[in-house]
Amino acid sequence: MANAASGTTDQALPLAGLRVLDLTQIYNGPYATFLMAMAGAEVIKVEPPGGEFLRRRDARSGAGVPFAMLNANKRSVSLNLKSPRGRDMLLDLVRQADVLAENFAPGVMDRLGLGYDALRAVNPRIIYAASSGYGDAGPYRDYPAMDLTVQAMSGVMSITGFSHNAPVKSGAALCDFFGGVHLYGAITTALFGRERSGKGCRIEVAMLEAVYPSLASSIGMTYGERGDIPLRTGNRHGGLSLCPYNVYPASDGFVAIICNNDKHWLCLVDAMERPDLKADPRMATMRDRVAHMELIDGIISEWTLPQSRDDLFGRLAAFRVPSAPVRDLPEVIADPHMHERGMLLEVDHPQYGPITVCRSPINYSGVAQPDYRVSPAYAADNEAVYGGMLGIAAADLAALRAEGVV
Repeated sequence: MANAASGTTDQALPLAGLRVLDLTQIYNGPYATFLMAMAGAEVIKVEPPGGEFLRRRDARSGAGVPFAMLNANKRSVSLNLKSPRGRDMLLDLVRQADVLAENFAPGVMDRLGLGYDALRAVNPRIIYAASSGYGDAGPYRDYPAMDLTVQAMSGVMSITGFSHNAPVKSGAALCDFFGGVHLYGAITTALFGRERSGKGCRIEVAMLEAVYPSLASSIGMTYGERGDIPLRTGNRHGGLSLCPYNVYPASDGFVAIICNNDKHWLCLVDAMERPDLKADPRMATMRDRVAHMELIDGIISEWTLPQSRDDLFGRLAAFRVPSAPVRDLPEVIADPHMHERGMLLEVDHPQYGPITVCRSPINYSGVAQPDYRVSPAYAADNEAVYGGMLGIAAADLAALRAEGVV
């Protein structure tokens, strides 16, 4: 289905013809393979008995909706990898696949007899993609890792919040999704490398390492000469080197304003109708403004507070001041811009009912994203995959089901 906003037409997607075996779970790996599915790859989600963990969260609280978001356009099969027959069936699938992705704890696949050496023995062209919290080597290798723990270990939590309060986690699952994006980039890079060499490879991404570059502003602060900058700067710039840079009160909410250079500052002064500030030597340069941050934030807050959030944003946008209203999630979910572009769409999910879901944020010029298929029911594609790809007869598949292999 063409995306009217981008003017794309139906052509082959860049990963069309590739087959991916997706053994990943929760957020990190499933997002990487979702991006592959939306780029045209055939993604077969290989789930353990009972389904992957995210499927089992309480749907009544909405905790299951992320499963629908991250597993659209995939097929689902069940397989018990702890059984010898299940292991052999996975190897049979590997023979016909281009990529296998997993985000188990390091060493799990090797203990199952399904590590990279076992896979490349049956398919030398396989791209084996692994993602974990801390990587498959090093002192932290075996530490249990989730987004929260990696936020703590990486320093993300130490720089989030206000200086006078305890550190807090980011509201978004940064480490999981940064890891997933890097995993997608690693897989596609490895596929490009295979086109040159003809050989597969093993790649790995550690969440700890994937999130580290995002700390750039705060890391820079640790090398500075000033000793008065707190680790946590609230809504101010991480290195306290920009001003204005904050969230300011409105009569009905908040608005974020940033002036990245002198031009932005002059535009803000014009929007505020405060020409006197242009002549104030305390505000002449960015360094001057940073030195008088409390004063400037107070002046801006006095101006913003009596006005509505939307009126402020409209005026600031008209004067080309970088700004945005602080929106609640229901506003974002209903965002007309992303709906018009086709990034967000409403579906009637057979398990979760009417929900808003997302497509891939990656668009390819002249190529439409694929028709959206909701996340599959558990093991919905056993017959199609095992019968069609492996040639297992219906009676034999029934026997495998009775044995607990599928």
